Amino acid sequence: MDSLLGVLSAFGLSASAGLNAYIPLLVVALMAKLTPWIKLSAPWDALTSWWVIGILGVLLLIEIFADKAPAVNHINDIIQSFVRPAAGAVVFAASAHVITEVHPVVAIVAGLLVAGGVHAVKALAVRPAVTVTTGGAANPIVSAGEDILATVMSVLAVVIPVFLGALLCVVAAWIIWRIWRRANREAREAA
Repeated sequence: MDSLLGVLSAFGLSASAGLNAYIPLLVVALMAKLTPWIKLSAPWDALTSWWVIGILGVLLLIEIFADKAPAVNHINDIIQSFVRPAAGAVVFAASAHVITEVHPVVAIVAGLLVAGGVHAVKALAVRPAVTVTTGGAANPIVSAGEDILATVMSVLAVVIPVFLGALLCVVAAWIIWRIWRRANREAREAA
């Protein structure tokens, strides 16, 4: 059961990294440093260093402010296209019990794919739609919502991974249903 919870936690953390790279890294680092809920194996235990935690905090502040500034947020998304999947790979591999239960390469690839997929949807679908429909005025609000969602997901992934796993399944099913519904509607309109 512990390995299943560890895998669910890893998926939740890496999905959160697709929204904001530094929030799940900081949550894992602080929870591993300050609570018994996360035990990091080497080399991932380097995340618990106060130096690493401080650097993650500074990077998080930069990310938060860069993502709220018009025009800068688009450049930030391009840069984060590389950072977020890497962060997802790290948090997936570093998550409690996963590195000992799952081969490290599989864990890293899974984290890359999950975080990269979430980031791709955000950067290629959600943000452009928000920019076009609101002239970019809603981007800071959406960005703040993404940061809040990433924080909540990260904490839930550690505290109650089964709940987060179920929530992610429901959201994925809802997205698939919406895509299927749109495709059917477009097919009917084309006919």
